[in-house]
Amino acid sequence: MRLRLLCATSILANSSANWNDRLIGRLTGALIEIDAEKATLMVDVGGVGYELEVSTNVLATAPAIGQPITLSTHFVVREDAQLLFGFCDTAERELFRTFVKINGVGPKLALAIISSLDPSMLAVAVQNNDVGVLTNVPGVGKKTAERLMVELKSKLHSLLPTNSESLASGSIAGSLQSISQDAQDALVALGYKPGQAQQMISQLQSASQAGDTEQPVTPEQLVSMALRQFARGGSSP
Repeated sequence: MRLRLLCATSILANSSANWNDRLIGRLTGALIEIDAEKATLMVDVGGVGYELEVSTNVLATAPAIGQPITLSTHFVVREDAQLLFGFCDTAERELFRTFVKINGVGPKLALAIISSLDPSMLAVAVQNNDVGVLTNVPGVGKKTAERLMVELKSKLHSLLPTNSESLASGSIAGSLQSISQDAQDALVALGYKPGQAQQMISQLQSASQAGDTEQPVTPEQLVSMALRQFARGGSSP
């Protein structure tokens, strides 16, 4: 019997890296403790208290002490510790699992990213190569943010929950509209008629979307391109 137990323990230790995250996938019990400073909860399940490190979304939506709570979970076994992470739902957990698959991103950093950035905001930042958004995450410096940005670009679709892709597209469209309006206002201030400004900016943005010109990322760049086009066409204010 002792030999069988030792063998089973050895098999568990050797294979835990492959399936330990699936060992405890969900917990339902009574919330008995909240530590907002450490971002941890304790849940009583059948008389056993499970301590979980949780996202800020879990903390924000947690019920009162003594009330029932259900969390999607991710279980990590290390040589020096066994850690249980809790999430609002399976979508948040899958986002966490996507992050921990990136080289150099451990569970703590993955949880920090989830807690600091909305998925749609992160998607827009990745598409715009906005490294500064990642440096706002505690523990992420500029070099780490740059490396993460490279990794995240190949995993953008994995990072997006069901509705986030449309949200990201909507945010990007709103940003482009704002750039367009600012550029038109600048051209009008330079003496061009509103109709001229609107027509030129629309043409430039259509050409950039078709890949015929460089993609402007600021109103200043768009105005500069417009002025070059006006000069080539002989138009004047």
